[in-house]
Amino acid sequence: MKRNETNPHKFQSISDAYQAFGLPKPRHPLISLINGADIQINPNVLSGSHVLNFYKISYKPRLSGKLKYGQHYYDFDGGGMLFAAPNQVIGSNSEEDGDAAACSLYTLLIHPDFFLSYPLAKKMKHYGFFSYSTNEALHLADDEKETIISIFRMIEKELNSRIDDFSQDVIISQIELLLNFANRFYKRQFITRKAVNNDLLEKLEELLDDYFNNEASLRQGVPTVAYLAEHLNLSSSYLSDMLRSLTGQNAQQHIHGKLIEKAKEILSTTSLSISEVAYALGFEYSQSFSKLFKNKTNLSPLEFRKLFN
Repeated sequence: MKRNETNPHKFQSISDAYQAFGLPKPRHPLISLINGADIQINPNVLSGSHVLNFYKISYKPRLSGKLKYGQHYYDFDGGGMLFAAPNQVIGSNSEEDGDAAACSLYTLLIHPDFFLSYPLAKKMKHYGFFSYSTNEALHLADDEKETIISIFRMIEKELNSRIDDFSQDVIISQIELLLNFANRFYKRQFITRKAVNNDLLEKLEELLDDYFNNEASLRQGVPTVAYLAEHLNLSSSYLSDMLRSLTGQNAQQHIHGKLIEKAKEILSTTSLSISEVAYALGFEYSQSFSKLFKNKTNLSPLEFRKLFN
């Protein structure tokens, strides 16, 4: 039976989460590692949607959603990783999400304040996988799994050791190492999913063509990354990173490229004014269109049109 929809529960601190799990207070208020082999967590605690006020990095020995394309599987059976940033809604009110919440072997919780005064604080936003959806988890090959587990064990050992003047420096370095390996392994995942991603790229092109050909731009304005991601059933961050791995451009740059391509077509084949061209492409102000066109082509729309007269 479907549960009633409720507002997601918010955990303000790591201590709040521990209390909900029925665990003793964490040794450090800003960082903690839960070892699922030693600690059994009640799956009902996270059975619904929830919001954390801190980062969450988890490794699960089993991940659902292994990708199949044609007759081939593109992911591995060695488990994988999930990432969540602060203030991000996690999970849903489905039973499947509740069951999945209890099967993490390692769960690392880090409050943003732990990074204060360290360069990693600014770098965190560059790790796009913190904004990926659950179905975009990182699937690990056996050798990758060994690397990730070894780093979790190093972090666990350091957290359980005597705290001294170097403890935070060491742990910050270990976390950055973990994130850099995750970045590398995600790049590998984009490569091994290349056939699927090329298919998504074709669907993206069709989506943009339909958007302009059906004059959706007149009703909805310039297409957004969020619009494309929603229609492709991807998160915005995953879509941008996937496109960057295929084309060298993120989703926003891809939209701009399609806009310029369409603008050139209209400018060279019609007598519409620049304002009318801008309006047809979804721009509220023609100056914004002209600025983008000049930035991408080194020509103003009028200068470009003169090439065809």
